[in-house]
Amino acid sequence: MTIETIDGVRGDVYTRRWVVETILTLTGFTSDRDLADLTIVEPSAGDGAFLGPIVERLLESVRLHGRPVSDLSGSLVAYELYEDAATQARQILRTLLTEGGVEDGQARELAQQWVRTADYLLDEQEVVADFVVGNPPYIRLEDIDNEVGAAYRTRWWTMTARADIYVGFIEKALKSLRTGGRLGFIVADRWMKNQYGAKLRELVSTGGYAMEQVWTMHDVDAFVAPVSAYPAITVIRKGEQDAAVVIDTTSDFGEASAAETTSWAIGAEAGERFETRGAQGAVLDTWFTEASSWPNGTPESLKLIAHLNQYQGLRPIHDPSHGTTVTIGIATGADKIFITKNSDLVEEDRLVPLAKSRDISTGTLNWGGTYLVDPWAERGRLVDLSKYPRLRSYFESHHADLAKRHTAKRDLSRYYKTIDPMHHDRIKRAKLLFTDMRTQLTPVLEPGGVYPHHNLYYVISDVWDLEVLGGLMMTQMAQEYLAAHTVKMRGGTLRAQAQYLKRIPVPSPREIPNAAATALRQAFRDGDRVEATRVARPLYGLSAKEWDWVGQISG
Repeated sequence: MTIETIDGVRGDVYTRRWVVETILTLTGFTSDRDLADLTIVEPSAGDGAFLGPIVERLLESVRLHGRPVSDLSGSLVAYELYEDAATQARQILRTLLTEGGVEDGQARELAQQWVRTADYLLDEQEVVADFVVGNPPYIRLEDIDNEVGAAYRTRWWTMTARADIYVGFIEKALKSLRTGGRLGFIVADRWMKNQYGAKLRELVSTGGYAMEQVWTMHDVDAFVAPVSAYPAITVIRKGEQDAAVVIDTTSDFGEASAAETTSWAIGAEAGERFETRGAQGAVLDTWFTEASSWPNGTPESLKLIAHLNQYQGLRPIHDPSHGTTVTIGIATGADKIFITKNSDLVEEDRLVPLAKSRDISTGTLNWGGTYLVDPWAERGRLVDLSKYPRLRSYFESHHADLAKRHTAKRDLSRYYKTIDPMHHDRIKRAKLLFTDMRTQLTPVLEPGGVYPHHNLYYVISDVWDLEVLGGLMMTQMAQEYLAAHTVKMRGGTLRAQAQYLKRIPVPSPREIPNAAATALRQAFRDGDRVEATRVARPLYGLSAKEWDWVGQISG
């Protein structure tokens, strides 16, 4: 489809022929079926990349089933927003039909019937589809006309935040399917992870749809021109979720590999694995149901994540009701004022030793002598500055900068507050610290006495020996769980965000045998990830076969 931005740029991204053929086969749109009784929708016709293979399969189907071409009048609905592009699409169809042996007058009539000049997302004519296939536009909502964007948001509830409009295309396509019908798109896979895809993930997870195929193709030459779009072939069926095929590809993946992979994928059963040039695949028993974020990664990694989600002996590490909390360090809103290395800056009891990310960069805590200038009393109240003349003088000397912060403007009498309150009871408690940016999940024990800065996450617990928990956090299981859910930066650096750290599954501390606890504690002290993973394997319910997945991921 051609969508024009507010700058007059049209969002054309053209798909290679072999990618189209792959999608059509995966959705079941094959000529051995009586396609004249079914309806396929192409919501973004563009240059006709999908129309050619669709028409060829339609013509072959009526030939095989002995039906007249006239029976295909309701078999295809294609959309184009602009009349010039729609006219071009009709001409492409007319040519394809006449080359396929259809009389020119009938070809012209079918082409006219099949192509609609309309906005797919706003078209009022309801089409019930057996297949919806295509390559929807890649344009952010804020880049199109405000009035049109508002109309999209009103009609399609999944289009929230800074969504690409392909989110709305997926929503409409899914809602148009008959039971058993399939959507087959090549589309950016960011909706499976990012915030703007949350409503769409919720729709798929709870709306009676099944993820059938997810082929990650980030480095594949899938389009006529280079596009940085994180594409994935995605097939979703209207029906109950069962097994799901996941394929991970490299730049070596192409037409021949796609044909071989397709042949395997359409008949594969749960538990099977596959490998060919530029691709590896596996069949998961089911798909992921949480709407917060779906994991991504290699097939082996996703099989491991699925196991961890389903194994009953595990629960998220963040479990305040059972005494364990995962949270982030203190944000000040003015670090240059609230953070100091001057141990004589203000009254002694107003300086709290502060741990920063560089203090744990070596894998152990090496406090750098940094303090937080602490404005807080107990129970969320600020200190009375009249009782701390040096503190008052210090804050007053920075009054202008402190008062202009957003957190201070709401109540200028509290101008010297930090964004987050200080939890004084946590200063002396032992903690596991995690930096927010690192290639590997690396827990560091802080025995008590310092407070974490906001670029550190930390765990406190009433029930865990933190060295044992630290051993579990060093395992390949914890690493893969985090990597599959969080954002991966350049160079493989992971952002260990609290929302994902909180969800890392761990066994109950009461269910860990003494010998395993001792071994995990020692592995943590030694920084031995391999040993920690080996010891933890039975605690995660991993059989010998499932353990092999972890070995492949590690290798």
